[in-house]
Amino acid sequence: MPELPEVETVRATLAPRWVGRGIESVRVARADVVRPRDAGARALGLGSRVADILRHGKQLAVVFESGLVAQVHLGMSGQLFVLAPGAAPPRADHLHLRWRLDDGCTVCFRDPRRFGGVWLFDSLDALRTQRWDALGPDALTIRAHDLRANLRASARAIKACLLDQGVLAGVGNIYADEALFAAGINPHTPARALTRDETTRLAACVRSVLRDAVSAGGSSLRDYLDAELRPGTQQTRFRVYGRAGEPCTRCARTLQGGRVAQRTTTHCPSCQPLASS
Repeated sequence: MPELPEVETVRATLAPRWVGRGIESVRVARADVVRPRDAGARALGLGSRVADILRHGKQLAVVFESGLVAQVHLGMSGQLFVLAPGAAPPRADHLHLRWRLDDGCTVCFRDPRRFGGVWLFDSLDALRTQRWDALGPDALTIRAHDLRANLRASARAIKACLLDQGVLAGVGNIYADEALFAAGINPHTPARALTRDETTRLAACVRSVLRDAVSAGGSSLRDYLDAELRPGTQQTRFRVYGRAGEPCTRCARTLQGGRVAQRTTTHCPSCQPLASS
């Protein structure tokens, strides 16, 4: 957390406020949040304008007109938001990085748990070569044949594969549970045991579940807010995630909890039966 829908919502709400704006000052309050530490303020966009904000999976890329790129990873608790001129942040602790813009607004990166950070690259090509090429296809646009190609040789449980960012970029614990329920696939099913029809259905459900979550502004369970400091509402629509012991919304049978790949997992034993080997 945040997963793809939350990061995409941050991108979509941040872009209108930041793209095209010049950066007048950069304040780094915690040096180890930026890699490399000695890159300097110009590598963070000082004196340049923001040309674009891109996303792949759970990662953002702020592209400056200078050609330099800041790749932002929100990690477990990261927030990237805009403050109006003179406005104070809702919480002033753990504000590691601030960009002051030419309209008086400030873009802030806050991360209490510090699993996220900002990585600096000389170009967008360098970011793609050094970071994004190691990621799988973006989950918001995943196609069945690409998903099938990445799953067909794996004996791991399908949920473990969905959580692997090298297989599919952007899906985490929440939306893996939700997509597998929507597809009627047991999370413990070996990935290579999925039929062609199941893989096609799963790819469609991943896209649909993520699109629905983006339309709701993502899921706010702990720290997540969009760039305008607004929470998401998708958490009110969960079908299985976090609902172990409650009735299934489809068949009313009790949802079962367990663990897959060391992650808490919930599924319906009736709607998502595990096929006998």
